[in-house]
Amino acid sequence: MTFPARPKTRLTELSARERAAALLDSGTFRELIGPFERLESPHLELQGVVPACDDGVVVARGDLDGKEAVVLAVEGLFQGGGIGEVSGAKIAGALELALRDAESGHPVCPVLLLETGGIRLQEANLGLLAVAEIHQAIVALRSHVPVVGVVAGMVGCFGGMAIAAGLCSHVIMTREGRLGLNGPQVVEQEAGVAELDSDDRRLVWETIGGQQRVATGVADVLVEDDVAMIAETVRTACEAGVPAENRSAQVGRYEARLARIDVSEPVDGPALRALWDDEGEER
Repeated sequence: MTFPARPKTRLTELSARERAAALLDSGTFRELIGPFERLESPHLELQGVVPACDDGVVVARGDLDGKEAVVLAVEGLFQGGGIGEVSGAKIAGALELALRDAESGHPVCPVLLLETGGIRLQEANLGLLAVAEIHQAIVALRSHVPVVGVVAGMVGCFGGMAIAAGLCSHVIMTREGRLGLNGPQVVEQEAGVAELDSDDRRLVWETIGGQQRVATGVADVLVEDDVAMIAETVRTACEAGVPAENRSAQVGRYEARLARIDVSEPVDGPALRALWDDEGEER
């Protein structure tokens, strides 16, 4: 006796390619630079790692509620979703094309499905350069169109790609998602188990999990790990347009205040406090 396969309703059950297709309007999914073009990393095989023909990133064009979108999905099962030269170039290049479209009056909503440990260690410097280009493209794009980031799976989003998430106009997370600059295993390795026990799942999720990140304003929306619910939330975020203020705008305000300080002379406490009132606003 055979039983029909249970339909996959959780986003975390899907591959990167399936996640991208699930978010787009039915019948509109079109993959760019797909695996049959064999655009893979030239660095991995030399280090004994079997490369992937898409280098672990899916670039898909399609529609969200009839409006054009580009979905960039990282495959967390390949090298932990690590970003290298090729995968990073695919993301940065797609965002730069979306920027070109936006500047010409043809807006395309970018959606990043971030299941990544950050930079791929085998391609460290090349990955760093690629991630810097991703950051630059997001910052340039978000003044034209909303850039939506989704952290839904069990891999999480760490390292330089966590900064990319922080630069997005809207960040959507599930309870299962994790978002932080350093992963719990890295923290434990560098600072010891007394600092963070990576096996303490409750502590990890209470520290960097989706519910905590939304409560502290690092992420914007908490949703259940359900394909339909996440797709609807992404569409709502795209429809909401460009926020009046991005979450990283507060960094710019802080830098502006620091620029007013004459560092050639000693700065005392009262001089510093004069830049802010009790609510942290300029006088």
